Amino acid sequence: MREIILDIETTGLEHKDGHRVIEIGCIELIKKEVVDNYHQYINPSRTLTDDNIEIHGITNEYLEDKPLFEEVVDDFLDFIKDSNIIAHNANFDIGFLNFELEKLSKPTISTDRVIDTVTIARKRFPGQQVNLDALVKKLKINSLINRDHHGALKDAKILTDVYLELQGINQIGLQLEEKKVEDFTIKGEPNSLSIVLTKEETQGHKEFIKKKIPNSNWVLIDKSYG
Repeated sequence: MREIILDIETTGLEHKDGHRVIEIGCIELIKKEVVDNYHQYINPSRTLTDDNIEIHGITNEYLEDKPLFEEVVDDFLDFIKDSNIIAHNANFDIGFLNFELEKLSKPTISTDRVIDTVTIARKRFPGQQVNLDALVKKLKINSLINRDHHGALKDAKILTDVYLELQGINQIGLQLEEKKVEDFTIKGEPNSLSIVLTKEETQGHKEFIKKKIPNSNWVLIDKSYG
Protein backbone atom coordinates (compact mmCIF):
# COMPACT_ATOMS: atom_id res chain seq x y z
CA MET A 1 0.00 0.00 0.00
CA ARG A 2 1.33 3.42 -1.00
CA GLU A 3 0.58 6.52 1.10
CA ILE A 4 1.69 10.13 0.83
CA ILE A 5 2.35 12.25 3.92
CA LEU A 6 1.71 15.83 2.83
CA ASP A 7 2.17 19.35 4.15
CA ILE A 8 2.16 22.81 2.58
CA GLU A 9 3.09 26.39 3.42
CA THR A 10 1.02 29.30 2.13
CA THR A 11 0.92 33.09 1.94
CA GLY A 12 -2.01 33.21 4.37
CA LEU A 13 -4.88 31.33 5.96
CA GLU A 14 -7.64 31.59 3.35
CA HIS A 15 -7.38 30.66 -0.32
CA LYS A 16 -10.74 32.39 -0.76
CA ASP A 17 -8.90 35.64 -0.02
CA GLY A 18 -6.46 34.97 -2.82
CA HIS A 19 -3.70 33.37 -0.76
CA ARG A 20 -1.47 30.85 -2.52
CA VAL A 21 0.69 27.80 -1.90
CA ILE A 22 4.42 28.56 -1.59
CA GLU A 23 5.84 25.18 -0.56
CA ILE A 24 4.85 21.53 -0.87
CA GLY A 25 6.51 18.71 1.05
CA CYS A 26 5.59 15.03 0.66
CA ILE A 27 6.96 11.78 2.09
CA GLU A 28 6.20 8.54 0.24
CA LEU A 29 5.37 5.47 2.34
CA ILE A 30 5.08 2.01 0.86
CA LYS A 31 3.87 -0.63 3.29
CA LYS A 32 4.55 1.89 6.08
CA GLU A 33 8.21 2.31 5.12
CA VAL A 34 9.73 5.60 3.95
CA VAL A 35 10.80 5.31 0.33
CA ASP A 36 11.00 8.74 -1.31
CA ASN A 37 9.90 12.36 -1.05
CA TYR A 38 8.84 15.39 -3.08
CA HIS A 39 9.78 18.96 -2.19
CA GLN A 40 9.00 22.13 -4.11
CA TYR A 41 9.02 25.87 -3.46
CA ILE A 42 6.55 27.92 -5.52
CA ASN A 43 6.37 31.56 -6.56
CA PRO A 44 2.91 32.71 -5.40
CA SER A 45 2.79 35.83 -7.59
CA ARG A 46 1.92 37.90 -4.55
CA THR A 47 3.79 39.55 -1.68
CA LEU A 48 4.18 37.81 1.66
CA THR A 49 3.67 39.86 4.83
CA ASP A 50 6.21 40.14 7.65
CA ASP A 51 3.88 38.16 9.92
CA ASN A 52 3.71 35.36 7.38
CA ILE A 53 7.47 35.32 6.85
CA GLU A 54 7.98 35.07 10.61
CA ILE A 55 6.09 31.76 10.63
CA HIS A 56 8.04 29.88 7.96
CA GLY A 57 11.13 32.02 7.32
CA ILE A 58 10.55 32.01 3.56
CA THR A 59 11.06 35.48 2.09
CA ASN A 60 9.73 37.20 -1.00
CA GLU A 61 13.27 37.40 -2.37
CA TYR A 62 13.77 33.66 -1.95
CA LEU A 63 10.63 32.87 -3.95
CA GLU A 64 11.33 35.30 -6.80
CA ASP A 65 13.05 32.74 -9.04
CA LYS A 66 10.91 29.76 -8.05
CA PRO A 67 8.46 28.22 -10.55
CA LEU A 68 4.75 29.02 -10.62
CA PHE A 69 2.31 26.34 -9.47
CA GLU A 70 1.27 25.71 -13.07
CA GLU A 71 4.87 24.85 -13.91
CA VAL A 72 5.18 22.13 -11.23
CA VAL A 73 1.62 20.82 -11.04
CA ASP A 74 2.17 17.87 -13.37
CA ASP A 75 5.23 16.69 -11.43
CA PHE A 76 3.28 17.01 -8.19
CA LEU A 77 0.30 15.05 -9.49
CA ASP A 78 2.61 12.42 -10.95
CA PHE A 79 4.23 11.99 -7.53
CA ILE A 80 1.04 11.63 -5.48
CA LYS A 81 -0.76 9.60 -8.18
CA ASP A 82 -3.95 8.07 -6.75
CA SER A 83 -2.43 7.22 -3.36
CA ASN A 84 -4.07 8.00 -0.05
CA ILE A 85 -3.04 11.39 1.33
CA ILE A 86 -2.23 11.82 5.03
CA ALA A 87 -2.27 15.41 6.32
CA HIS A 88 -2.62 17.20 9.65
CA ASN A 89 -5.69 19.43 9.59
CA ALA A 90 -6.26 18.12 6.09
CA ASN A 91 -9.07 20.53 5.19
CA PHE A 92 -6.52 23.35 5.11
CA ASP A 93 -3.92 21.61 2.93
CA ILE A 94 -6.34 19.91 0.57
CA GLY A 95 -8.49 23.03 0.33
CA PHE A 96 -5.52 25.09 -0.85
CA LEU A 97 -4.26 22.44 -3.25
CA ASN A 98 -7.68 21.84 -4.78
CA PHE A 99 -8.11 25.59 -5.20
CA GLU A 100 -4.86 25.69 -7.17
CA LEU A 101 -5.78 22.58 -9.16
CA GLU A 102 -9.24 23.86 -10.05
CA LYS A 103 -7.77 27.09 -11.41
CA LEU A 104 -5.74 25.02 -13.86
CA SER A 105 -8.59 22.60 -14.68
CA LYS A 106 -6.56 19.76 -13.20
CA PRO A 107 -8.06 16.77 -11.34
CA THR A 108 -8.62 17.59 -7.68
CA ILE A 109 -7.85 15.44 -4.63
CA SER A 110 -11.04 13.67 -3.54
CA THR A 111 -11.85 13.66 0.16
CA ASP A 112 -12.37 9.89 0.22
CA ARG A 113 -8.63 9.35 -0.24
CA VAL A 114 -7.60 11.79 2.50
CA ILE A 115 -6.76 10.78 6.07
CA ASP A 116 -6.64 13.56 8.67
CA THR A 117 -4.25 12.81 11.54
CA VAL A 118 -6.02 15.42 13.68
CA THR A 119 -9.08 13.14 13.71
CA ILE A 120 -6.95 10.13 14.65
CA ALA A 121 -5.11 12.07 17.38
CA ARG A 122 -8.32 13.40 18.93
CA LYS A 123 -9.58 9.84 19.34
CA ARG A 124 -6.29 8.89 20.98
CA PHE A 125 -6.06 12.01 23.16
CA PRO A 126 -9.62 13.32 23.69
CA GLY A 127 -9.83 16.86 25.00
CA GLN A 128 -6.08 17.45 24.66
CA GLN A 129 -3.94 19.53 22.31
CA VAL A 130 -3.17 17.65 19.12
CA ASN A 131 -0.94 20.02 17.15
CA LEU A 132 2.29 18.50 15.84
CA ASP A 133 4.49 19.85 18.62
CA ALA A 134 2.12 18.51 21.28
CA LEU A 135 1.94 15.11 19.60
CA VAL A 136 5.73 14.85 19.35
CA LYS A 137 5.84 15.24 23.15
CA LYS A 138 2.88 12.95 23.87
CA LEU A 139 4.20 10.19 21.63
CA LYS A 140 7.80 10.69 22.85
CA ILE A 141 9.13 11.05 19.33
CA ASN A 142 12.86 11.71 19.11
CA SER A 143 12.87 14.40 16.40
CA LEU A 144 16.06 16.20 15.33
CA ILE A 145 14.19 18.83 13.34
CA ASN A 146 14.50 22.47 14.36
CA ARG A 147 11.02 23.98 14.73
CA ASP A 148 11.98 27.65 14.98
CA HIS A 149 10.25 28.00 11.62
CA HIS A 150 7.57 25.89 9.98
CA GLY A 151 8.34 24.18 6.69
CA ALA A 152 6.39 21.83 4.44
CA LEU A 153 9.07 19.16 4.20
CA LYS A 154 10.03 19.55 7.86
CA ASP A 155 6.43 19.14 8.97
CA ALA A 156 5.86 16.24 6.58
CA LYS A 157 8.80 14.45 8.19
CA ILE A 158 7.46 15.07 11.68
CA LEU A 159 3.98 14.03 10.59
CA THR A 160 5.41 10.79 9.22
CA ASP A 161 6.67 9.89 12.71
CA VAL A 162 3.41 11.00 14.30
CA TYR A 163 1.25 9.03 11.85
CA LEU A 164 3.27 5.84 12.29
CA GLU A 165 3.39 6.16 16.08
CA LEU A 166 -0.36 6.75 16.22
CA GLN A 167 -0.69 3.41 14.45
CA GLY A 168 1.73 1.73 16.85
CA ILE A 169 4.48 1.31 14.26
CA ASN A 170 8.08 1.84 15.36
CA GLN A 171 11.55 1.64 13.80
CA ILE A 172 10.21 2.42 10.33
CA GLY A 173 12.97 3.11 7.83
CA LEU A 174 15.88 1.85 9.93
CA GLN A 175 16.24 -1.05 7.50
CA LEU A 176 17.04 1.34 4.64
CA GLU A 177 20.44 0.79 3.11
CA GLU A 178 22.93 3.40 4.29
CA LYS A 179 23.68 4.51 0.72
CA LYS A 180 19.98 5.15 0.20
CA VAL A 181 19.86 7.35 3.29
CA GLU A 182 22.95 9.29 2.20
CA ASP A 183 21.43 9.98 -1.22
CA PHE A 184 18.65 12.09 0.32
CA THR A 185 19.74 15.73 0.64
CA ILE A 186 17.84 18.99 0.86
CA LYS A 187 19.01 21.57 -1.65
CA GLY A 188 18.07 25.22 -1.41
CA GLU A 189 15.96 25.10 1.74
CA PRO A 190 16.29 28.41 3.66
CA ASN A 191 16.63 26.67 7.03
CA SER A 192 18.29 23.47 5.84
CA LEU A 193 21.35 23.88 8.04
CA SER A 194 19.25 23.17 11.11
CA ILE A 195 18.05 19.76 9.92
CA VAL A 196 20.77 18.24 7.73
CA LEU A 197 23.41 16.06 9.41
CA THR A 198 26.80 14.93 8.15
CA LYS A 199 27.44 11.26 7.34
CA GLU A 200 29.29 10.83 10.64
CA GLU A 201 26.49 12.49 12.62
CA THR A 202 23.88 10.36 10.87
CA GLN A 203 25.75 7.15 11.69
CA GLY A 204 26.28 8.28 15.26
CA HIS A 205 22.59 8.99 15.64
CA LYS A 206 21.70 5.54 14.28
CA GLU A 207 23.98 3.87 16.81
CA PHE A 208 22.51 6.01 19.60
CA ILE A 209 18.97 4.99 18.58
CA LYS A 210 19.86 1.29 18.51
CA LYS A 211 21.51 1.38 21.94
CA LYS A 212 19.52 3.99 23.85
CA ILE A 213 16.14 4.57 22.20
CA PRO A 214 14.78 1.24 20.96
CA ASN A 215 11.27 2.63 20.37
CA SER A 216 12.25 5.52 18.13
CA ASN A 217 11.44 5.39 14.44
CA TRP A 218 13.10 8.46 12.94
CA VAL A 219 15.22 8.12 9.82
CA LEU A 220 16.83 11.07 8.09
CA ILE A 221 15.44 11.25 4.58
CA ASP A 222 16.01 14.41 2.57
CA LYS A 223 15.61 14.55 -1.18
CA SER A 224 14.62 17.66 -3.08
CA TYR A 225 12.62 17.70 -6.25
CA GLY A 226 12.86 21.50 -6.19
